[in-house]
Amino acid sequence: MMKYKYLLLLLFTLLTATQSMAQRRLTKSGRASADTALIVKQYADSLALLKQQLEEVRRVNDSLHSESTDGRYYRLFAPTTFYHSGVKRLLSLDGEKGDEVAEAVDKAMLQLYMKRPDLVKNNETRLKKAGTLREDVNKEVKQKVDLTRKVELQPEEPEAVPIGLVVTKPNFWKFKGEGYLQFLQNYVSDNWHKGGESNYSAVGAVTLEMNYNDKDKITFSNKLEMKLGFQTSRSDTLHKFKANNDLLRLTSKLGLQASKKWYYTLQLLAYTQFARGLKSNDEFTYSDFMSPFDLNLGVGMEYKLKALNGKLTGSLNFSPLSFNFRYVARNTLLDRYKLGGHHTKEDFGSQFTGDVKWTITDQVTWKSRLYYYTSYHRGLMEWENQFRFQVSKYISANLFLYPRFDDSGKRDDKLGYFQFQEYCSLGLNYSF
Repeated sequence: MMKYKYLLLLLFTLLTATQSMAQRRLTKSGRASADTALIVKQYADSLALLKQQLEEVRRVNDSLHSESTDGRYYRLFAPTTFYHSGVKRLLSLDGEKGDEVAEAVDKAMLQLYMKRPDLVKNNETRLKKAGTLREDVNKEVKQKVDLTRKVELQPEEPEAVPIGLVVTKPNFWKFKGEGYLQFLQNYVSDNWHKGGESNYSAVGAVTLEMNYNDKDKITFSNKLEMKLGFQTSRSDTLHKFKANNDLLRLTSKLGLQASKKWYYTLQLLAYTQFARGLKSNDEFTYSDFMSPFDLNLGVGMEYKLKALNGKLTGSLNFSPLSFNFRYVARNTLLDRYKLGGHHTKEDFGSQFTGDVKWTITDQVTWKSRLYYYTSYHRGLMEWENQFRFQVSKYISANLFLYPRFDDSGKRDDKLGYFQFQEYCSLGLNYSF
């Protein structure tokens, strides 16, 4: 479209200049004389000149239809300036023709110089002195423009969504617990240290845990176990209810990590019972709250156990240096627990505590606790085993097996220093 605009503007300029020249000639000839021959001659000369100019316009038009854009046409549209090339070409004697575009532009500019000299405001000499005239205007200017450019694909980024950031203080404490209330069938050996007899009864238990772990070096675990069971027996004419399962035990461990699974530990173990321990048709109290009360403080190492893809977990605590304290509040039980007429007794020894949980299946779980203490004068071993069979979310069956060895008590004719308790039950359970 720009090429055609240039063509039309050039054609309009030439025609206007030719028409003005013809009108001035006619006006002068009319004033000088009315000679018809002179008018016809002048008109014929005008037509010849117009034909020549049209041919020049056609050549320019043909050049404008070429694919390349020629920068030499700028002289036709820039502010009117007198250029030397047109005059040199006109006065040249060799008659050689140069470039058609340059020749057509020079002829058009000469016509403009002759017809409208008043429009010429500048010349080529002055422009050269100013240093603004380009030397390559007589050469064809070809623009090299890259219309396309290969750009690597950019990944689409999701639109930024404002996020509310809330910084909370880390909580290294974890709480959990479980409890059950069940009915059971119970078997107790005749020499069971807390008394009792085989019967049908009910038992309730609650276990609470509060553990601290800073995910770096320090752990602090606390477990409180409470269990209380009662029984009734038709053969017992003295007691309507008797406690056959009675436990109040606190286990606390402070650990400092030594390696990936080993910890330096300080363990505190304290336990007693809630109610009196009785036997059928016997008024004697075999045990009671704080009679006895045992406290054990041990220093050693603990190993964190994790095997079978996390199904077997637990800990093994070794305390080569352990302090044991026993207190009996009832005077009638001082001789039974061999305190020598005193309410307290202290001794030193070594202990081992192992707590293991094995999730055999989703419905069957085995929990085991093995405790052993020796003062190198006496020994105490307890091995608690609980098998839980989960019937539904809130209903389960338990099988409890509890062998025990204590050579500080009275020796039995059949079992010696070994004791044994067993019960199975079915009832409700809940954990959190």
